[in-house]
Order: sequence, then C-alpha cells, then structure tokens
Amino acid sequence: MAEEYWYCLKHKAVEGPDGCKAADRLGPYPSAEEASRALEKVAERNEAWDNDPDWNDEAGPAPSSS
Repeated sequence: MAEEYWYCLKHKAVEGPDGCKAADRLGPYPSAEEASRALEKVAERNEAWDNDPDWNDEAGPAPSSS
C-alpha cells in the first residue's frame, strides 16, 4: 500500500496514518510535500468556486417563505 499523508489542522503539521483524528485533518495526500500545501489548495479551490459563474448567483439569496 502506498504511503499517505494528512495535514493536521490542530497541530499545523503533516502527519502519517497514525496522526490525529480525521475531523482534525485534511487529506489523504500522496506525499508529505502535497500535504504541506493543503491550506494553499483549500484557498485556491475556494477562490475558484467563488468566481465560478455556474455557482455564483448574482440574484442574491432566495427569499424566505414567511
């Protein structure tokens, strides 16, 4: 089995399979280097999604049903 790595949000560090609980980690990633870039990848994806015209509704939030 190939090695996998995670980025621990609690400790701000790359961990192997015996690290913190899953709720505190991002991954798995195929290398420690990729895991170390986890927060950068999250920011890049959020930026892409924020600017995706298919998901960016200019009309604003749906009206509430009161």
